[in-house]
Amino acid sequence: MANVLDIRRRIRSVRNTRQITKAMKMISAARLRRAQDRALSSRPYGQMLTNVLKSLVSRAETYDPDTGQARHPLLAIRPEQRILMIVVTADRGLAGAFNSNILKAAMRFLQNNAEKEIDIETMGRKGRDFLRRRFPTAKPEEPGRAGRVQIVGEHVGVVGKLDFAYARKLADSVIERYALAEVDAVYVLFNEFKSVISQRLVADQILPIEEIGERDIRMAEELTEEQKKAHAEAARTAGVSVQEADTREMDRQAAAFATAQVDYIYEQSPAELFRDLLPKYVAVQMYRALLESVAAEQAARMTAMDAATKNAEEMIDHLTLVMNRLRQAKITKEIIEIVSGAAAQ
Repeated sequence: MANVLDIRRRIRSVRNTRQITKAMKMISAARLRRAQDRALSSRPYGQMLTNVLKSLVSRAETYDPDTGQARHPLLAIRPEQRILMIVVTADRGLAGAFNSNILKAAMRFLQNNAEKEIDIETMGRKGRDFLRRRFPTAKPEEPGRAGRVQIVGEHVGVVGKLDFAYARKLADSVIERYALAEVDAVYVLFNEFKSVISQRLVADQILPIEEIGERDIRMAEELTEEQKKAHAEAARTAGVSVQEADTREMDRQAAAFATAQVDYIYEQSPAELFRDLLPKYVAVQMYRALLESVAAEQAARMTAMDAATKNAEEMIDHLTLVMNRLRQAKITKEIIEIVSGAAAQ
C-alpha cells in the first residue's frame, strides 16, 4: 500500500497535469475563436460567388442546345463507378473522439460503396496513419490499381496553417482528375461546424456540381445530447459563445444579386464564364470544409481538455482524502503505541 510520501508525489504530478490541460483548453478556445472568425470572414466571398453563378445559370443554359453536352466538364454527371474521397482529420490527438469518429464514418462510407472503386486522399496525420495501415498506397510508376480501395494522396501538416492557396491547389488537382474522367464523383468527409454545440459529421459531394448553391449531403451524424452538454459546459468556462453567428443580413444582401430582375449582358460566352468561375466555386467549397474542420477540431480539443481538467481535480480530491486517512491512521497508531508503552510500565 502506498505511503503518505508516495501519495503526495502523485498529487503533485496530477496538479502539474491539471495545469497543462487547463492551459491547453484555453489555447484551444483562443484558436477556436480565430477559426470561427476565419470561416465567417470567408463566407461573403463564397456567398457572392455562388450567387453570381446562380445569376449566370438563370440567364445562360448550362448545356449546349446543339450537342446536349455540358458547357463545363464539372457539370457533367456520370454513373458513380470510381469515387474520390477526401478524409479530413487532425494532425494531433488529445481531441476526444474527433479523429476516431471521422475514421469510423470513413469506414462506413467504404462499406456502403463496396461495389465501387474508391481513391482516398487523407488530410491530417491521424487519418493518414489509420488508413495507410489498412489500404495500399497507389504508386504512379506501377500500372493498374493497388486495390479496390487505394490511397492516392497524403497531406500532413497543412490543416493547422491552412490558407486559400493550398485549398485552391488541392481543388485544381481534384478538378483535373474529374475532368479527365478518372473519377466519377468527389466527396469530402469532414466535421461541419456552425457553433460549439451545432456541428455534424458529413460526407459532402462537391463534384459533380448538380445544382449551384445546393449541397449534396450523402451522410450526416449529429452530436448527441450528452456531447452537446459537454461542449456547452467547456465553452461556458472558457468564455466561448455557443450561439451561431448571425449572418442573415449578409446572406440577404448577397442573395439579392441573384434574384435581381436585371438583364445582365456578359461580355464572355457562357462556356468561358463557367470555365473561370466553376473551379473557383469548387475551391471555395473545399476551403470552407477545411476551415470548419479546423474549428471543429479546436472545439473537440477544448472539450476534451476541460474534461481532463475536471478529472484531475476529482483525482486530487480523492488522493487528498486517502492521504489524510493514512495520516490519521498513522497518528492513531503512534498514540496507541505510546499509551500501550506507558501502560506497560
